[in-house]
Amino acid sequence: MQTITLHQQILEYLETQKEKYLNELFELLRFPSISADSQYKDKVIQTAEWLKNHAIELGFDNVQLLPTGGFPVLFGEKIVNPNFPTVIVYGHYDVQPADPLELWESPPFEPTIKEGKIYARGATDDKGQFFMHFKAFELLQNTTGLPCNVKLMIEGEEEVGSPNLGPFLKQYKELFQGDLILVSDTSLIANDIPSITTGLRGLIYLEVEVTGPNRDLHSGTYGGAVYNPINALCQMISQLKNQDGVIQIPHFYDDVIVYSEEERALLAQQPFDLETYKKSLEIDEVFGENGYTTIERTSIRPSLDVNGIWGGYTGEGSKTVLPSKAFAKISMRLVPNQDPDKITHLFTDYFLSIAPKGVKVKVKPHHGGKPVLIPLDSNAYKAASKAMEISFGKTPIPTKGGGSIPIVALFNEILNIPTVLMGFGLDTDALHSPNEHYGIFNFFKGIETIALFHHELKNIHG
Repeated sequence: MQTITLHQQILEYLETQKEKYLNELFELLRFPSISADSQYKDKVIQTAEWLKNHAIELGFDNVQLLPTGGFPVLFGEKIVNPNFPTVIVYGHYDVQPADPLELWESPPFEPTIKEGKIYARGATDDKGQFFMHFKAFELLQNTTGLPCNVKLMIEGEEEVGSPNLGPFLKQYKELFQGDLILVSDTSLIANDIPSITTGLRGLIYLEVEVTGPNRDLHSGTYGGAVYNPINALCQMISQLKNQDGVIQIPHFYDDVIVYSEEERALLAQQPFDLETYKKSLEIDEVFGENGYTTIERTSIRPSLDVNGIWGGYTGEGSKTVLPSKAFAKISMRLVPNQDPDKITHLFTDYFLSIAPKGVKVKVKPHHGGKPVLIPLDSNAYKAASKAMEISFGKTPIPTKGGGSIPIVALFNEILNIPTVLMGFGLDTDALHSPNEHYGIFNFFKGIETIALFHHELKNIHG
């Protein structure tokens, strides 16, 4: 009689549950859990309550919504054996606003399947991804049994910078003791090229305000005689980077790691076609720091971008106004060794120094996070790599992500626990944009791989 393998057992059970798992995911995606908009506060809480009830149904113990200064964190645990490794699953149930709504091809909170993809806000960031862990837990419970202990840490404020997670982790440090934190909130290179993120850029997000006259003025009466704050702001922004894409803030690059030619050669092994990249974005040319490739510019080099700019009259028709104020939102992505607080001070000093006479400037920091490097020699990484090798049939490529997950640095600082970033999305999933989507293939491949990961970790742990 042929013996069924562990992998076959996982795949066969998963096949019988696909419709059920998708329906449950769709139910979760229907909640407009937008943490940034106060009018959705009740909906965010309802999402947390739904997850709490679902975790109880799955068999987690000690399930509760732990309070924070904002939205609660879902906790649950299943300790099958104190000697087994303990995996802490992190995810977030809040989502970005869906605006602009008119650009969505289907309602953002009514999941729709098109061409093998689930279209909905939160489909890939992060409901579809963290929910894979719930379903992998359910699968293991009903097949092989849990080879590891599991704890849940599912928060509701990641999309607004997790402002309350630091104090929360300090308060509940003893509750979240474990061997590793497993996060699925990153991307694969491609569905046929598995990868594991081993580095993340840090983040600074701030807002600047430029004030000129004490009120809006008639541009005919005052134009040419009073400094226009919008003009001043544009001139100041133009001095943040030069034509070669180099950030002009003094001492900005002082702590940036310089990678060797060998390390850059390894990074270049990632499959990447520049023409396809440009075509997918409908642009004629890329732009960035001179002397670096597109992959390097979005992973191992820092960046600075204006995320929004406004002032004066922006309504329909015309209004010849010289505005009193102008505003911009600016973000900087940082690389290892760059400290967000230090860079914030450097930016503020420089931005104030280049302000022309006739305007006043304020810089208001919002949120940020430190960059992260993840070692490849840990048991957790080895287990993730082996699990992906089994499920995809290929050894995953270690990559460095251009985005930021500020809480990963917090995990290391406060809990002193390593993190594994094993995501299953794609960079083309339109996260944070209209028509966000997540592949059905990716959803089920994630469940399969996560289930395998628990077994591989147990095998390595002994």
